Amino acid sequence: MMLNKLDTFGGVNPLNTVQNTHHASNRPAGIAVNDSISVSAEAMSAAEAYYLDQVAEETPDVRSDLIASIKEKIKDPNYLNPERIASAADGLMMAWGL
Repeated sequence: MMLNKLDTFGGVNPLNTVQNTHHASNRPAGIAVNDSISVSAEAMSAAEAYYLDQVAEETPDVRSDLIASIKEKIKDPNYLNPERIASAADGLMMAWGL
């Protein structure tokens, strides 16, 4: 035999009673309460670092699409000319601080 919850507690649902008391308020009607939240600069910085760490973990180390594109360009004999090689060398030297 299955008992109904309302029968067990004499026709009163205790859950509704608890929920209704939480909705009751002691402040007068018509007064609005503005909630606010403030986050410290340190917390914002930590959140940004966490986000960037997640992005770094999800990003592959090797961009195979870019490598395939460059391999196709290098197959063209006109692609590697002295100006392009000098430009790449200058870029490497600047990146290394030389």
